[in-house]
Amino acid sequence: MSDVESGRHRAAPRSRHRIAKAFGYSILALTLAIGLFGVYTYRMLSDNITTINVESQLGADRPDEVEVEGPKEPLNILVMGSDTRDGEGNAIDQHTGGGYGLSDTTILMHLSADRKFAYGVSLPRDAMVERPTCYKEDDTEIPGGFAMWNAAFALGGPACTVRQFEQLSGIRVDHFVVVDFNGFRDMVNAIDGVEVCIPQDVNDPVGNIYLKAGTRKVKGQEALDYVRVRHNISSNGDIGRMKRQQEFIAAMANKVMSMGVLGRPDRLLKFLSAATKSLTLDHKLNSPLKIADIGAEFSGIGLDNIKFITVPWDFYQPDPNRLVWAEDANALWKKVKFDKPLSKRLSSEVVSAARRPGSTATPDPDESSESPSTEETESPESPSVSPDDADREATAAANGLCA
Repeated sequence: MSDVESGRHRAAPRSRHRIAKAFGYSILALTLAIGLFGVYTYRMLSDNITTINVESQLGADRPDEVEVEGPKEPLNILVMGSDTRDGEGNAIDQHTGGGYGLSDTTILMHLSADRKFAYGVSLPRDAMVERPTCYKEDDTEIPGGFAMWNAAFALGGPACTVRQFEQLSGIRVDHFVVVDFNGFRDMVNAIDGVEVCIPQDVNDPVGNIYLKAGTRKVKGQEALDYVRVRHNISSNGDIGRMKRQQEFIAAMANKVMSMGVLGRPDRLLKFLSAATKSLTLDHKLNSPLKIADIGAEFSGIGLDNIKFITVPWDFYQPDPNRLVWAEDANALWKKVKFDKPLSKRLSSEVVSAARRPGSTATPDPDESSESPSTEETESPESPSVSPDDADREATAAANGLCA
């Protein structure tokens, strides 16, 4: 074997060794970079998180936890939208804040013990309820009384709202989340907007909100206006607003879970940063990992298995601009308490000539729900829209949504 050949053979292993060594250093550098990015991100998100401990303010008479079948414990999370009305961009309805501000949105999120279904129950802010005695941080009492639902937040913040819900429903709340409306706007911007459909132009001089009709992506102030608007968009006031918020949240969750966000680290980081800055959570959710764990629990069941409904309600007779929980609310709270999926009756919208569109109150006794069905052959001249389709269109119109 010649020296040339011998040298050539000796050089090959060194070449492969250099390549392997360079590749190894590259992998190490990349791993360190990802690790440092992860540490930086974790610290940044941790610094953004605000938590409060309200255990002592919830009283000694909290509902007991109920044992249910399942590999894990069910979770009940009370989500409150906080609109302090103070600061740039927060004023609406010509009101300003003070103290805890106003709570424009309250949703109970229930996640089943088997992690196969979840549902959110919107609670109307205009519902008249018997507020229990609440407690301040120094243990002084906040007297209870018959008032609108959102008065609890204005008087005693999240602690009073959680206590009010627990005492009225008999359901123990595991966690709570308060979302600042301005922060919500930043979350929408971070995922490059959410698509909505506005059936007609909106001119709301009360809230100073103007929206053009059509299907399009909204973000910034327009997105915030859309989830806030109450006037000149639907015929049923706050109920319609809650329905639009439910649609918006569902569309937002869909986008966050899509590759449009998860596949874009820049968008995902912006969204997480905006989300953690806008949230105030209970003290048990004091780290990004704990929040992420709950998010993973919800995402694991699939978006199709997360539903949003409104607590059954009826009109408050002394004032048609106010509501009360209907009798069916008790059946709903029983479902939540014992970790049962929603029944068809509770999850369906009822629209009839006997009551205002959007009402979910129990039908009058004279209205028979057991009347026999009649089968008729549809003539060529008969309308192609079924009664169910007509009901859905009427419900959508009443709620300010596109059919």
